[in-house]
Amino acid sequence: MKADLCGWKLLATCAVTFATWAVAQREQNPSPMVEHTRSHPRLKEERPPGRREKLEIGSLFLPDKLSVEAKTPLVVHFHGGTWLPEVAAARLSTCGVLSIQLGAGSSVYAKPFADAKQFGRLLTEAEQKAETRFEPVTLSGWSAGYGAIREILSEPEYFDRVHRVLLLDALHTGYVGGKPGPLESQLETDNLEIFLRFAREAVAGRKKMFVTHTEIFPGTFASTTETADYLIRELGLKRTAVLKWGPMGTQQLSEVQSGNFRVLGFAGNSAPDHVDQLHALPDSLKEIDR
Repeated sequence: MKADLCGWKLLATCAVTFATWAVAQREQNPSPMVEHTRSHPRLKEERPPGRREKLEIGSLFLPDKLSVEAKTPLVVHFHGGTWLPEVAAARLSTCGVLSIQLGAGSSVYAKPFADAKQFGRLLTEAEQKAETRFEPVTLSGWSAGYGAIREILSEPEYFDRVHRVLLLDALHTGYVGGKPGPLESQLETDNLEIFLRFAREAVAGRKKMFVTHTEIFPGTFASTTETADYLIRELGLKRTAVLKWGPMGTQQLSEVQSGNFRVLGFAGNSAPDHVDQLHALPDSLKEIDR
């Protein structure tokens, strides 16, 4: 009888081990979900009146109603086209916007700004054409645009000059070992450290940082939910569950705020949910201003 029990225990152990191995070997893929419930409204593409200047990288837009003085606020937005950041700036009428659209993938945005002098040259060029000093400077990124923000903040001079960071479903990193899970995933945190440092400054009230994320699970790299959780955990903060409508028909599920650091979590695991965050740019800029 004892031998039989030992045999069954061995078989059970082998079964559990095999199941764990099978889960670990299963390929991870982006979510195939398509969401049909919400309407996902979109901003109308338009060309608001104002002054436009083509720069070495990107395009500078100064809305007609913007008062350009000795110091003028500037938003530098990465990824998502040119017209939408211009619409956002025109609605606010309190800042100029430098829109930078380089292509797909965070590395496309990181590469030019790996040159430690690139961002400084870009600001100088913009200031010369606008005949003002841009201050305060806000870095805004949707999706892959975070790659540029990471490189810029890694330079101490620019870290000091940038006052606000806005990440719209936009912070990713890799997984240790290249795969998630099977339970809570281990993140490659090196690429997150500069964002954590900026977040600490925001909590202390010296900077401002506003982060939004959806529930999209890319599978091959860490989601914006996981990276937001990392920042929240490292800062010793906790989420508050909420259920309310957000901008562009989004549904907010959670919120974290401490000092000038704020994270909003939204429902949705499909491509339209991701694009919602880009079209909410005008609302998000107002939020980071409040």
